[in-house]
Amino acid sequence: MVDRASRCFLSIDVLETRTFDAMQPLLNQASGADRYFSDGLETYQTLLYQSGEHQAVEDKSQTYSVEANNADLRHYLARLQRNSRCFSRCLNALRRALWLFAYAYNQRQLKQRKNPTYNFSLIECLPTLS
Repeated sequence: MVDRASRCFLSIDVLETRTFDAMQPLLNQASGADRYFSDGLETYQTLLYQSGEHQAVEDKSQTYSVEANNADLRHYLARLQRNSRCFSRCLNALRRALWLFAYAYNQRQLKQRKNPTYNFSLIECLPTLS
């Protein structure tokens, strides 16, 4: 059975350009954070952050976990792989695929915290449909 919380879909906005006018509304919708890290793109320096501070970093010291999650997305979802023929023509299909991945990924993380000696696969953590 799919619970009520899992019926929600991720809000995914696709930006074609990384300009202030495109990025600021997206940042305004995001929940606030204490710290923001990014590459050295000048646009990030001009954005208005709700709370917290922004710091551009030259290396991956603060962004490696996000990059690892992006690599997992590209690994598990063919439509997000680079140089792939699989792609989403429908933004809703992409939203649903990302939601399902995020749900299973988070469930696996929770199960692995409870049972650190057992490695769960993502397929074991998918919601059951009724």
